[in-house]
Amino acid sequence: MGTIRLKNMSFYGYHGIDESEKFFGGKFEVDLEMIFNLEAAIKSDNLKDTISYVDVYKKIKQIVTGEKFNLIEALAGKILSELFNNFNIDKALIRVRKPGAPVQGVLDTIEVELFGKREDFE
Repeated sequence: MGTIRLKNMSFYGYHGIDESEKFFGGKFEVDLEMIFNLEAAIKSDNLKDTISYVDVYKKIKQIVTGEKFNLIEALAGKILSELFNNFNIDKALIRVRKPGAPVQGVLDTIEVELFGKREDFE
């Protein structure tokens, strides 16, 4: 088993409860760890034996920028579901951050973290 990480992907999306978030949108950041068997890729040095991080990035971008969710929990769950359905991942950890969350206070970001296994999403 091994891990491929995509760290601090940044997208503009329209997720949130407030109408202003849905209308004006905001920045969202995503970290992803994909855990799966890398043995074939290590031996072959061939892209067909691994998961293309370019394709994974495109899938995440499509979801974050092309769909709307009230909650970042639902956004993170949708991303995991789509990744398990489209790529041969055994386990994954995702973090979705909302740096501009409308909070009456001082903080850097709001973050949701989900961990899932393939069987959780079948």
